[in-house]
Amino acid sequence: MDRFREIELFVHVAEAASISRAADVLGLPVSSASRHLSMLETRLGVRLVHRTTRSLALTEVGMEFYRRCKDVLSDLGEAEAVAKDAVGNPRGTLRITASLSFCLLHIEPLLPAFNKAYPDISVDIIAANQYLDVVENNVDLAIRTREFEADSNLTIRKLAVTKRVLAASREYLSTYGMPVIPEDLTKHKMLIYSYANNPNELPFEKGNQKVIVNLNPSLRTNDGQIAINAALHGMGILAQPKYAIYDHIENGELITLLNDWDLPRLTMNIAYQTRRYLPNKVRVFVDALTDHFLRNDFERRWS
Repeated sequence: MDRFREIELFVHVAEAASISRAADVLGLPVSSASRHLSMLETRLGVRLVHRTTRSLALTEVGMEFYRRCKDVLSDLGEAEAVAKDAVGNPRGTLRITASLSFCLLHIEPLLPAFNKAYPDISVDIIAANQYLDVVENNVDLAIRTREFEADSNLTIRKLAVTKRVLAASREYLSTYGMPVIPEDLTKHKMLIYSYANNPNELPFEKGNQKVIVNLNPSLRTNDGQIAINAALHGMGILAQPKYAIYDHIENGELITLLNDWDLPRLTMNIAYQTRRYLPNKVRVFVDALTDHFLRNDFERRWS
């Protein structure tokens, strides 16, 4: 095994915390993978991995070696991508992660035209309502909707700002009445998205007035689509980014509430690894998604 393959094996072992899983990925017998890892340690003159019959963990030296090896493999992958992009159309697998709501509303509808324009790009969509680590999960592009973006290792490109709004169905409001002030929400059935920032609190503002309402939800869920469907079925009041329920508001299925009060707005961002070279497969999708948002003037609609 050459030095590159040794490094590749070690990185897979470190990330999987398992020699057998790393061997699986690389198509090696477990005995060969174990032997090559030992040979790497012998060549370097250091122990990289603590091994027992039940667990595997990196030593302090192993952690530093892993970080540097990961960078080497990343640079090599980038160099190969540069070479391939220079001689052909964008190609390869594009891994995208976003919330289920965003995937349904804004990624899936783009795919037919995108696939037609770039047939050599295979799209792998990971619908996840919690933010996946872009580097650890080998993600090319992530869509994040939050009050701020603090990860300095990512390049951030703004898509739009969206209001958060309260809404309920006519059926619910006819039964339980319409809240007039934020404090009225404590008497209503609330449908809460559990991954929101401080989900059981709603911080309202109107001019110089600030009110924080503490909620005791009748439904709590980690998926916005469940909360939206519950609201459509008359089960309560939800607080959601306007982008996620815009069509339901426009067609009258949901009625917005307390419109003279504001909740903290959210910024929708495209996030991808900061690197000297942006692979063409990422660049063309970023351009397509950005153009989609500009053509539809979403920020004006949602804010």
